[in-house]
Amino acid sequence: MISAGDLRKGTTFEFDGQVFTVVDFLHVKPGKGAAFVRTKIKNVISGGVVERTFNPTEKLQEAVIERKEMQYLYSDGELYYFMDQETYEQIPLNYEKVEDAIKFLKENMFAVIKFFKGEAFSVEAPNFVELQVVETEPSVKGNTATNVTKAAKMETGAMIQVPLFVEEGQMVRIDTRTGEYMERV
Repeated sequence: MISAGDLRKGTTFEFDGQVFTVVDFLHVKPGKGAAFVRTKIKNVISGGVVERTFNPTEKLQEAVIERKEMQYLYSDGELYYFMDQETYEQIPLNYEKVEDAIKFLKENMFAVIKFFKGEAFSVEAPNFVELQVVETEPSVKGNTATNVTKAAKMETGAMIQVPLFVEEGQMVRIDTRTGEYMERV
């Protein structure tokens, strides 16, 4: 059991017969009345997000989530195939389960698949990936101003903001948790 006062981003728990993960939380201590925890929680199976307030002493059943590193193989247009490195079993996942991570995954890259009671529900890309810029505006000599960015399309189709000096064909490191440019490689 976990108390609502201990909820943090990424915490997974069972509530009303369904499994939720905390997307955002805020501990509120009003000047008058009892404290409470305001949360934004996501249903890990259906993907729906709801806002809910909890009493900090309220007890919630912690959900057991299995995490397994698997290799992204390919997509056939509708399904995305991942392979377990231990058993060589391939599992197909639909777009709703991979949408957050797939824009940063190339074929043969490894990703973490989350399972609840044997059912895959989410894919996490590695925290940092190196991708090639395939389309961006050309850089102009003298554009060295700080914090000025332009849009760039990566080889996986992801669109990110990069500094003006980044050109097509260059490799860049991206933080997949925020989708931000980190550095040239």
